Amino acid sequence: MSVQTWTWLLVGITFALYFGIAIWARAGSTKEFYVAGGGVSPLANGMATAADWMSAASFISMAGIISFAGYDGSVYLMGWTGGYVLLALLLAPYLRKFGKFTVPDFIGDRYYSNTARTVAVICALIVSFTYVAGQMRGVGIVFSQFLQVDITLGVLIGMTVVLIFALLGGMKGITYTQVAQYCVLIFAFMVPAFFISFQMTGNIIPQIGMGGKVEGGAFLLDKLDTLHTELGFHEYTSGTKSTWDVFAITLALMAGTAGLPHVIVRFFTVPKVKDARKSAGYALFLIAILYTTAPAVAVFSRTNLIETVSDKRYADIPVWFKNWENTGLIAWSDKNGDGKIQYVAGNSLSSSKPEYAEARGEHGERLVTNNSDEVNELYVDRDIMVLANPEIANLPNWVIGLVAAGGLAAALSTAAGLLLVISTSVSHDLIKKQLRPDISDKGELMAARISIFVAILIAGYFGINPPGFVAAVVALAFGLAAASFFPAIILGIFDKRMNKEGAIAGMVVGITLMMYYMMRFKLDMFGGGTSEDWWFGTSPEGFGTIAMCVNFVVSVVISRVSVAPPQEVQDMVESIRIPSGAGEAQDH
Repeated sequence: MSVQTWTWLLVGITFALYFGIAIWARAGSTKEFYVAGGGVSPLANGMATAADWMSAASFISMAGIISFAGYDGSVYLMGWTGGYVLLALLLAPYLRKFGKFTVPDFIGDRYYSNTARTVAVICALIVSFTYVAGQMRGVGIVFSQFLQVDITLGVLIGMTVVLIFALLGGMKGITYTQVAQYCVLIFAFMVPAFFISFQMTGNIIPQIGMGGKVEGGAFLLDKLDTLHTELGFHEYTSGTKSTWDVFAITLALMAGTAGLPHVIVRFFTVPKVKDARKSAGYALFLIAILYTTAPAVAVFSRTNLIETVSDKRYADIPVWFKNWENTGLIAWSDKNGDGKIQYVAGNSLSSSKPEYAEARGEHGERLVTNNSDEVNELYVDRDIMVLANPEIANLPNWVIGLVAAGGLAAALSTAAGLLLVISTSVSHDLIKKQLRPDISDKGELMAARISIFVAILIAGYFGINPPGFVAAVVALAFGLAAASFFPAIILGIFDKRMNKEGAIAGMVVGITLMMYYMMRFKLDMFGGGTSEDWWFGTSPEGFGTIAMCVNFVVSVVISRVSVAPPQEVQDMVESIRIPSGAGEAQDH
């Protein structure tokens, strides 16, 4: 069967599975809609958390970033994995013991203030919409290439699928759908990795294959370093980022992970505090399967790309290249007119869709609008590396179709979790807690579903008009979460003296600072600037660390010069830090 037939078949089967689960797990109450009734087992919650966490950025984009950045790309592995350790140790059990549905709910009650709750809702919406923009772009990329439909239609199909199982089941439906989506995405990521590892190194385990030898006796990484230096790039296994920026990005991603509202809410779905710790452990193990494989996939895809296209005649290029050209995510401009693809260091990495004319050159190449005098002729979007990798390696058609289904599972699972955060922030934290406290359970459920519908329309707009490549957008969402939520949650748990004035001021200053920096250096607003203008040499992806530190300082200082929290709030903070059963143990 053709790639397209396999893709339609596998995507159709997985979508039918998601719809079936959504119908089976319909939510009948707000508790089921918000936290799946609080009765999810630790293993199921760990799988759902892993799927929620491993978004299009993890599946589609992370290996792509590493394949181009090499050693520098390791910050994403360290930050996103390390953040789960923070989450499991410092946040999950305490938040679960506090027993609130959402992060704004925790902040509103802990800081005894509807103003704090409203600020938290605004932060949650900013973080979630920034994050979901990347997911919908991932959906559009997969649909446009593998199902051969217009990218707009692809996004609309993805919106419809998410809308159905999110509207029907809420957190209950999303949780069990995400268990299925984890199985699909991890199988889809690992199978081609096994194939290509064996193909290139003779070892079926990718993590070992990455450090193995290739034909000719050279180590794969040594071969890739040689290919890089011959083309004028820095060695793949050496870094170019400053030590400070590596630290800043890693810490921003770690703190952002621990402050992401759609991940935190998952720990309210288990019955007990002990189960929250267990599910965090399961999630970390299940995530590590993909995260330890991603560097190997990056090495394989980078090596294959260079060997397949560099200095090859366009007329002899495999069909996969010309197929992906039609998406605008890879393109060639024959600057010297020799009919060959010159891939060398220069303006080679496109962070967005290349601009091109509709005409073709004399060799049939896509004409790229580029006035650069640099000799590089190849333009590659990082987001295609995982998706195109099986085609570059000439794997069976069913594997290519499987990767498409896995990419969709990753993007849709996270999109669903984010949309639920958006809807609960509006229906529970704004309407129920502030605007209409007397609203019925049925009315609140209706408000949540209407909020999801509106949110999916906004998310779809971002998918059709993407703001940038998937992982860059997602990394900024982590910076926003680190700058806003992480200090408020940590201080709310571990500092009895922390009051509403400090928390509100810290969140407002932190997220405002991060948004200013992001808009200036990513969107060229407020005068724009280059990397030479970065504050303290900190990239936008790492600036969340600085904004978070400012948040901590502002929060602590203001809380110390203003009135202390009420005694009952201080007692509540004390109680959530005491393990369950500790009092009984002391009595004996």
